[in-house]
Amino acid sequence: MSGSADRVFVARLASTAVFDPLGDQVGRVRDVVIVYRATMRQQPKAIGLVVEVPGRRRVFVPMGRVTGIAAGAVITTGLVNMRRFEQRRSETLVLGELLDRRLRLRSDGTAVQVEDVAIEQQRNREWEVTRLFVRRVTDRQGTFGFRRRGETLQVDWSEVDHPIDSAVDQEATQLIAAYQGTKPADLADVLLELTPKRRLEVARELDDERLADVLEELPEETSVEIVSMLGMDRAADVLEAMDPDDAADLLGELTDEQAEVLLAAMEPEEAKDVRHLLSYDEDTAGGLMTTEPVILAPETTVAEALAHVRREDLDPALAAAVFVCRQPLEPPTGKYLGLVHIQALLREPPHVAVGTILDDEVEPLGADAPLGDITRILAAYNLVSIPIADENDHLVGVVTVDDVLDQLLPEDWRQAPDEVRTEEITDDLAKEGKQ
Repeated sequence: MSGSADRVFVARLASTAVFDPLGDQVGRVRDVVIVYRATMRQQPKAIGLVVEVPGRRRVFVPMGRVTGIAAGAVITTGLVNMRRFEQRRSETLVLGELLDRRLRLRSDGTAVQVEDVAIEQQRNREWEVTRLFVRRVTDRQGTFGFRRRGETLQVDWSEVDHPIDSAVDQEATQLIAAYQGTKPADLADVLLELTPKRRLEVARELDDERLADVLEELPEETSVEIVSMLGMDRAADVLEAMDPDDAADLLGELTDEQAEVLLAAMEPEEAKDVRHLLSYDEDTAGGLMTTEPVILAPETTVAEALAHVRREDLDPALAAAVFVCRQPLEPPTGKYLGLVHIQALLREPPHVAVGTILDDEVEPLGADAPLGDITRILAAYNLVSIPIADENDHLVGVVTVDDVLDQLLPEDWRQAPDEVRTEEITDDLAKEGKQ
C-alpha cells in the first residue's frame, strides 16, 4: 500500500485475505462499496467491503468493523453477518464499476481513465474516497502503429467531473488486472455481481482462453447472455477454447438455428466433437462426457504419462487417471484396454509401460447409460472419472465427477443458502443501513 498511513488503494485490495483478531482467515476482499454524497464534488463515503467467505458466499463487512489494513491483510472484529451481499441502487462497487471509468479533468477538460481509487480514514473514523490514480486518454499512435499510453497522475476527487451514469462503453483493463491471479470460478462470481452491460464489457476484454474458463463456471443463462452478445467470430473462438462438453451444454441452451450458425463458424475439427455430444440426451453418459481425456497407447512409459497429466491446462479430474487404448488414440479410439490411476503412476519406475499396470476392473459404460448408473459406479469404486465406450469397446469419452455434480445439484447451487452466524451483531449493521 502506498500513500499516507491511512490511505489504501483499492485495486491492491482485490483478493487480500481478511482475518479476525485471533489471526484466523475469514475470507478475501472482492470489492469496496461506496456511496455518493449529495453533490459529486463531495468525497464519496466508503461504507464497507464485499468479502468472499467459505462456500463462495459474498457478504458485506461494514468499514466500522475493519480495525486495520496492512500489506496483504485486512483485520476485522471477527463478527461477520453471513447474509449474502446485495448491492443497492445507491451503492457503487469500486472494482466492478469505477475502475476504467472515463472522467474529465476540471482544469483543462482532458479525458482521463480511472486506474485506481484511494480511500482514507478520516478523523471521525469514517472512510472516504479521496484520490484517484488516472491515466490521460490519448489516440496518438506510437512506433509500429501501437497506441501510445497517456501519462498517469494522481488527482483529488474534486478535481474531476464525475458522470454517474454513462451510455458510453467502459473499458475493463484495470478490473481484469485486479483479478488476474484468481481462479475462473472467482472471476465468474465477480461477473455475476455486475450489471449485464458491465459484464459484457469485461467479457469482451478477456482473452479467449480466460473467457472460456469463466463461461464454464457461470450459470448457463448467463453464459448464453454473454456469448449471444460477443459477435459471431469471437463467440466461435471462445467456444473452441471451451471443453467440448461445456460448449455442447451452452449450445444446447440456444435454438437449433442459433447453435447451427455458431457450429458452422467454428473450426470443423472443434465443431465435430461438439456436434457429437449434442446428439446425446443431456442426462446420459454421452451428454455428460468430455471427449478430451488423457488417452495413451499401452507402450507409453510412466514418465511420459506423468508428463501428460502434469499439463497446466488439464482439469484436475482428468489428471487423476490416464486411459489406455489401441491406436487410434482420438475418440472413438481403438480397443479400450483399461485405465491407470495417477497414484499407480507415482509408485512405478519411470521406464515401466502403462499397459502393464492397468486397472481393468472398472468396466466402461455405454453412452446411453443413465445418470444413476454413473453415480453408483463413481461411488462404488471411489472414482473421479469413468470411461465411456461404444458397442465395439472403442473409448468415446470420459465422465468426470464434476460433470455429474453439475447435473445433480440444483440450478442455483452457485448461490449458497442464506445461513447466518449466531455470533452476528445486528446493531452495527443497522447503523450502516444494511440490516
